[in-house]
This record gives sequence, structure tokens and C-alpha cells, in this order.
Amino acid sequence: MSGSGIHKRIQMTFTQLTKLLAGFLAGGLLVPAVRAQSPAQTPAPAQPVHAVRTNLAKHVPTQALRYYEGVWGVDSLTVKYTESGEMIRFSYRVLEPEKAAALNDKKSEPSLIDPQAGVKLVIPEMEKVGKLRQSSTPIAGKQYWMAFSNSGRRVRPGDRVDIVIGSFHANGLVVE
Repeated sequence: MSGSGIHKRIQMTFTQLTKLLAGFLAGGLLVPAVRAQSPAQTPAPAQPVHAVRTNLAKHVPTQALRYYEGVWGVDSLTVKYTESGEMIRFSYRVLEPEKAAALNDKKSEPSLIDPQAGVKLVIPEMEKVGKLRQSSTPIAGKQYWMAFSNSGRRVRPGDRVDIVIGSFHANGLVVE
């Protein structure tokens, strides 16, 4: 190929690049102009997205529910991550007060164990309030709770945890 042939080829390529660049620039100027002419739409407010481990089932097996109801006289077992993340709240509803009395025993030291995070949480004791748990005599139909200190936020929503209160063990509850 002669020198003038290469020159024409480069010149054609340069011409094509110039047209391509002009097209991109024109497109970039037209798109904002078209958007400015379209009716204004208010964007939806941004919602914070929390990291949730969703690879775990979020229900307690029916057989386990029957066990808690029959042996311990409780149902509606829930473990919730508080908004600040500094506390984990365990709650349950009493069906049979005699069976559920062990859960409200002041002598027992409840703990929340997260094998995945490798931690054991306890109920904090406040100077003027005492332990953050209800320990009154259980009443049928009433909801009871206790709060575990989660300093360092090691236990996260989606984790499977175990609750131990004396001889009561609830295994594999999912933190909501």
C-alpha cells in the first residue's frame, strides 16, 4: 500500500471518529433538554437498606412450636433486633402459667447464644431499674419480654440464635 493510501485510511478513520464524537456530544445535550420538557416527577424518598442475612428460613418448625406450647406453656417466641442494634429483645406469650413459671424465675440467668457470631449475650442490670426483664408471676395470655445487651452489634438480623433460661432452651430462633 502506498503512503497516500494509508493517509486516506487514517483520514477516514479520523473523520469517522469526529462524527462519532459529535454524535455523543449532541446526544448528551439533547437528553437533558428532553428531560427538562417532560413532566416533573418527584422521586421516592430513599429508604435505608440494612444488611440482612436472608439465607435462613424465618419460621420455627411446627413440631418445635408444639413442644414449646406443651412442655413450657408458651408460644409466639420472637427475637427482635432493636433499631439501635444495641439490644436484642426476646418475647413470648404465656399459655399455661404453671409451665411457664421457669421462664420468669428471678434466680435463672437468661442468655442468648449466637453460634454463628460466637457470642453469648446476657441481660444487663441497670442501677435504678434492675435487670431488663419481666420476672413477675406469669399470667395466661400475657406477653413477656427480656432484653439482651448486644454491645458491638455482633448479633445481626437473620442470625439463628438459642435462648437459654435455666432448663428452658429455644434453639434456632431467627433474629428479625
